[in-house]
Amino acid sequence: MIHAYAAMKPGAELEPFEYDPGELGVDEVEIAVEHCGICHSDLSMVDNEWGSSQFPLVPGHEVVGTVAAVGAAVTNLKEGDKAGLGWQSGYCLACDACRDGDHNLCMTAQGTIRGHHGGFADRVRAQSTSVVKLPAGIDANSAGPLFCAGITVFNPLLEFDIKPTAKVAVIGIGGLGHLALQFLHAWGCKVTAFTSSESKKGEALELGADDIINSRDPEQIAQADSRFDLIISTVAVNLDWKLYTSTLRPKGRLHFVGATTKPLGISVFDLMARQRSISGSPVGSPAAIAKMLEFAVQHDIKPVIESYSFDQINEAMARVRSGEARYRVVLSRH
Repeated sequence: MIHAYAAMKPGAELEPFEYDPGELGVDEVEIAVEHCGICHSDLSMVDNEWGSSQFPLVPGHEVVGTVAAVGAAVTNLKEGDKAGLGWQSGYCLACDACRDGDHNLCMTAQGTIRGHHGGFADRVRAQSTSVVKLPAGIDANSAGPLFCAGITVFNPLLEFDIKPTAKVAVIGIGGLGHLALQFLHAWGCKVTAFTSSESKKGEALELGADDIINSRDPEQIAQADSRFDLIISTVAVNLDWKLYTSTLRPKGRLHFVGATTKPLGISVFDLMARQRSISGSPVGSPAAIAKMLEFAVQHDIKPVIESYSFDQINEAMARVRSGEARYRVVLSRH
């Protein structure tokens, strides 16, 4: 039996829950969970914000642990390996996206916490393709958030071949943004942080920002006209996107990794005149996650975390819900 914490109905607190996972699939691995980050997406799923949650729901998709068992056909992992699991726990392996190595774009990818029990548990199972071995030298205590927040902001650097000479801005310095600043700084970019929080300005500079712009001051934003090659938006709120687009250089890109739900209100003419682009992306493929982890080790990039034990699960969830965490909350089994 797997012992977990589950929400039994939308919006409920988590409570002890156990289930029988059945026989281990030939292509599956079972991870003994040692750490698991809490992402805002876990809250969204518990609240059924997206209308796709199934209950009982075991959240947790920033898993780090030890491979405890492997299926008969698994060759990329072995028992005893330190490994991690993110937002997706399986792929069809047959579609064009999977064959091209873009597993994260597989239309039938299995979500780790959507129709599948996640990592707020002592064990979690997943297709071996989705599980990534931890590189030597990584801090396992804080590595969990890299499997969701980390790869979410790192993936655009790979996808769009961002040059180390690029001028890049990050909107929102939180769970995603604080990692984006670190990655971009290590990448060699000149980095600007857009934030409305006075308390985060000093922290943003310490994390790698070269410049700070108040995201609620239209005049400051307007002064950055045609400055950036790339803007990464990590926020889930609606802003004056037309104004932000004006800060892009010719061929510049406004890229969304935070899910704003309202229309963007951007004129096509504003894009056409300077060949600007608007785009968005989900997490990243297992191969991209592996590259991100290696890069993090090489440049000593770590999520800033607050630690809780698994039996403090509801306190930890409330901390994430408050929006006051600095910057990611991680459950650990001590």
